[in-house]
Amino acid sequence: MRTGFLSGLGLLAIGCASAPAPTEQIASSLAAVRGAEEAGALQVPEAALHMKLAEEQIEQAQALMSDDDNERAADLAVRAYQDAELAIALARENEARLKLEQFAQANQSAGGERPMAAPPPSSTGQTQPSGGQTQPRSTTTN
Repeated sequence: MRTGFLSGLGLLAIGCASAPAPTEQIASSLAAVRGAEEAGALQVPEAALHMKLAEEQIEQAQALMSDDDNERAADLAVRAYQDAELAIALARENEARLKLEQFAQANQSAGGERPMAAPPPSSTGQTQPSGGQTQPRSTTTN
């Protein structure tokens, strides 16, 4: 009976132990926010929203960490990282879409021109040089 009480007391002490501070998760989240800024997330409204959410979640995680609520701080740091990564993806998607639109406009303004093809051979077995003169094909027989 005494062993069971001590085991239960040991488990209670382990359950109450504080989780480690999520400093690595917060650092990763901050790096992801910087990456979103560099990817141009501030110029894309939806990406800017997710970046702002990430920044707010990092601030909340830091406050929770200083209150020694490390589990909730870690959860918020992970959410902040995910929001920052989403902001990066949205910014890159926007950049790709803009490049595609520019390419399509350039192609359309070119009128879909094709390179000049060689004229097909005439049905008489003669080729026509660029001067429009018909010349007989050379045939050699051995």
